[in-house]
Amino acid sequence: MASRPERLLRGRDSPLSASFLELFFDLAFVLALSQLAEHLLHDLTVVGALRTAVLLAGVWWIWVTTTWFADWYDPESSAVRWLLVGAALGSLLAGVAIPQALDGRGLLFAGAYVSVHIARGMVTGFALRGHPRQSRALRILCWFSVSAVPWLVGGFLPEWRVPLWLLALAIDLTGPRLGWPTPLMGRIGQQELHLAGEHFAERYQQIMIIALGELVLVAGLSYADTDLHLPQTAAFLLVFAIAVLIGLLYVTPAGQRLGPAIEHADPSRLGVITGYLHLVMIAGLVVTAVGAELSIVHPSRTGDLTAVVVILSGPMLFLGGRILFSAAIHRRLSWPRVTALLVLAGSAAVLRLPLLAVSAVAAGVLLAVVVLDHAGIRSYRHRSGA
Repeated sequence: MASRPERLLRGRDSPLSASFLELFFDLAFVLALSQLAEHLLHDLTVVGALRTAVLLAGVWWIWVTTTWFADWYDPESSAVRWLLVGAALGSLLAGVAIPQALDGRGLLFAGAYVSVHIARGMVTGFALRGHPRQSRALRILCWFSVSAVPWLVGGFLPEWRVPLWLLALAIDLTGPRLGWPTPLMGRIGQQELHLAGEHFAERYQQIMIIALGELVLVAGLSYADTDLHLPQTAAFLLVFAIAVLIGLLYVTPAGQRLGPAIEHADPSRLGVITGYLHLVMIAGLVVTAVGAELSIVHPSRTGDLTAVVVILSGPMLFLGGRILFSAAIHRRLSWPRVTALLVLAGSAAVLRLPLLAVSAVAAGVLLAVVVLDHAGIRSYRHRSGA
């Protein structure tokens, strides 16, 4: 019979599919994405984009670390279930705080973020006492305890909030890449960082679907608030096409090979790097959602450089993350995607067209990449005899 600490850990025969509570936890991320898009829409400046990026990185790191937690621990354990429920509540509270997180609700955002990580570390560290895996839980708890200081101090000091939170994020995001080195305990071993590739690939696909769903929702709500005239209808259809094309670009082909790649790679490299790169892609979808609202509500607006940059920057961010994602898995670059990224960047610098036309450019570039991708896949299969 397994010991009490052993029963907390995910067994070899545990199902690799996402549990109900993991999917329930994802629902909290819907609110956060919506709030982030609104936050950026109301401050379309470089400073506003950086402030939104800080908040996005915070809520994203709650999602990533909770996904690691659900990968390491038994989803049928009552302690794991309650911690997933607590993570969902913490994510919701962070989402509620986002519109004023850098003003009057900073302590709510920081408190929710810190509570999720500290509670998880304390419960797992206590439950695994006497087990070899306790050291992993304690190392992670130590790192989040250190980052909790700038998080909470920043919550109390609005004038220092952004630099303190940037420091806290630097600690949290670099910890796993370094193996959470801790005095007297050293670094986490590679085996302790092992991730179930099939489970992780499924979770990333699920969160990308949620982010795409937020883009479609924004498009639908924005279109519903218009007069449904031809320009607005065309802009809505273009945004829908962009969402479909981004989805296709994600799953083909590296998105389908993430599971085996994680299983056979050093998890401290690929398992962590994919978290960083998905943050870039999710950021691209948030910016695309903002651009969608601008193009649908004001399709005939001309000469708005900020709106043009926003509409094209979303697909650019996604493509940039997607290019690096493929490079991390296959260790090579997709030149059609690199070319598309350069075309979008050049278009953002020179285009002064109506926003409807700018959306058409973004959709056309993404369509060209999808077509070239599928042509390359068919050619490879033909040469290999598949």
